[in-house]
Amino acid sequence: MPSKPSRRLATFSNPDPARDFRIHMEIPEFTCLCPRTGQPDFATLVLDYVPDRRCIELKSLKLYVWSYRDEGAFHEAVTNRILDDLVRAARPRFMRLTARFNVRGGIFTTVVAEHVKPGWKSRPVVDLSALPAASDTRR
Repeated sequence: MPSKPSRRLATFSNPDPARDFRIHMEIPEFTCLCPRTGQPDFATLVLDYVPDRRCIELKSLKLYVWSYRDEGAFHEAVTNRILDDLVRAARPRFMRLTARFNVRGGIFTTVVAEHVKPGWKSRPVVDLSALPAASDTRR
């Protein structure tokens, strides 16, 4: 039986809940409808998150994103709604959703929404760019 759009987001257990690690996803085929004209809006969604106990299952995410195809939504509203649903499903330590909408009326729109779990602190980023490459070290 073919798949159908669904608003149900499935999760699975984080394989290493003691470690902070980033999951990065790019979803280049998001579509919804302009609530004023009914014309399609196209966007690339970029999801970055640090899971806590649960991770988002990919097939359910695909079906969830598909469920917006025939729904009218303003860019700002749909981005925040998707983030809220993802946070509710996975309860991550950190989550950022960036929605880069294609041009409409000569304007590109990017909406960025974030969630930070109360009490969670991001660790400093280690910058390795200043270190010499392995081939540059002399013995």
